Amino acid sequence: MMIAPVVDELGARFDAAGYEIALVGGPVRDILLGRGSKDLDFATSARPDVVERLLAGWADHVWDIGKAFGTIGCRKGEWVLEITTYRSESYDPTSRKPEVAYGDTLEGDLSRRDFAMNAMAVLLPSHQFVDPFGGRDDVRNKVIRTPGSPEDSFSDDPLRMMRAARFAAQLNFTPDPAVVAAMTSMAERITIVSAERVRDELIKLVDAGNPRVGLDLLVSTGLADHVLPELPALRLEVDEHHRHKDVYEHSLTVLEQAIDLESRLVDVDELPDFVVRFAALIHDIGKPKTRKFEGAGKVTFHHHDVYGAKLARKRMKALRFSNEQIEQVSKLIELHLRFHGYGTGEWTDSAVRRYVRDAGPLLTRLHVLTRADCTTRNRRKAEALRAAYDDLEERIARLAEQEELDSLRPDLDGNQIMEILGIGPGRDVGEAYKFLMELRLEHGPLGEERAREELLRWWNERS
Repeated sequence: MMIAPVVDELGARFDAAGYEIALVGGPVRDILLGRGSKDLDFATSARPDVVERLLAGWADHVWDIGKAFGTIGCRKGEWVLEITTYRSESYDPTSRKPEVAYGDTLEGDLSRRDFAMNAMAVLLPSHQFVDPFGGRDDVRNKVIRTPGSPEDSFSDDPLRMMRAARFAAQLNFTPDPAVVAAMTSMAERITIVSAERVRDELIKLVDAGNPRVGLDLLVSTGLADHVLPELPALRLEVDEHHRHKDVYEHSLTVLEQAIDLESRLVDVDELPDFVVRFAALIHDIGKPKTRKFEGAGKVTFHHHDVYGAKLARKRMKALRFSNEQIEQVSKLIELHLRFHGYGTGEWTDSAVRRYVRDAGPLLTRLHVLTRADCTTRNRRKAEALRAAYDDLEERIARLAEQEELDSLRPDLDGNQIMEILGIGPGRDVGEAYKFLMELRLEHGPLGEERAREELLRWWNERS
């Protein structure tokens, strides 16, 4: 079996020096699934210092950022390789960090891996297939099992429980009943794992091809109660339209519809786009705390958009998301209801400008989220909402062409304001700028001459 010449070259290099090396883990699984990857993982009997020496002069670039864990990385042409010394690792029951010890055999190394489908190897350069735990059958049957007992595996590294959900979402594999039982009984163990590791797995799950499967698994096993408790909290809430089983199911549907609309995100650097997906998933997390029962069986969730944005910000900070991601997701949640009411035809050009101004660089993501949030089964209502949003986007495009909406700013800048009013830097300049921006939003471009007149009038009245 041959992936590329680089694999055989590497195998021959280690074999000539008297060391074992094998392609392991995900790349082997993906070969059986017919999936390709330029990232290759290897396990070897050589210690890290020896690995570095053997790669010198062969790899284009070598790095040792993972050396403390026995891993040396390198790049060879278009391939990225990680080579790890045979090891065994376990977790202290109260520790967030693995204790690493070097092992002596390939099978011993494979036995400590998360799942049987990732515990296969191809020895190099002989291409001998090694599968001590039946991983090939699991790939064939689309099953997620652990090499040993799931309780032992998840005790060693509780993050593996989240990885089971992530692989279910990525590969459409089904966890073995014993795996699900262990995840359920041991869910609280996830709390010893660092927030950063949990965050990274959550991102991979949400960005997967079928995140609903993985999210359902997190919720049903109780893991979500510890990593994203706002999600299972939605299961008890009936949405205001009484059209869905609950807000939880509605939220998963919105996520799926947002995924279907991702092709609209032409200004986003990379797809899948976690920001719009995560915002779609948790856009209604403010509903449980804002639910009120009114007469005739009516349920309201007033201001759940604002409250939900606060909850999102708090949860994402706890999970150590970047400030940029926190602000983007919370802003989308805060704005996700802004569109409703547009279809009545009451929006002025000023309202459209403010919509664009408030969304800023998140405008196309807001378009996707708002469209995805329509899950009504009433075909006529759904068509009316789509038509209204089409009309809004067309108005935005027309105004953008006429007024440069992408860079909304007053007709006069700060230096001009100071010159016209004869003042220096300070609070008055900011107040004047804010006044001119309101005029710009309300009336569109005024031109410098009229803006100067309006500024002076405002200044005289203010004085």
